[in-house]
Amino acid sequence: MPERSKKPKRSRDLNVLASEIVRAATEGEPETPPKEDTRNPHAVALGRLGGAKGGKARAEKLTPEQRSEISRKAAKTRWEKKTENK
Repeated sequence: MPERSKKPKRSRDLNVLASEIVRAATEGEPETPPKEDTRNPHAVALGRLGGAKGGKARAEKLTPEQRSEISRKAAKTRWEKKTENK
């Protein structure tokens, strides 16, 4: 079940709605300072490096039969999603 919106409903009265819009436009949101990055920069660099070469390294290890099976399964899944939405 989809999650419901957390926003309060807008009023149907045009005068109340207009005042809410003007208040929201003129009030502005309070500025919050940006959060500091507490991650270790060396760990971030290593993770990025591993992610960049991961797919290519996996593809080199697969046999042609395995690649064919993976692509067949992906195509079947895409086809099922396409026909499911009709």
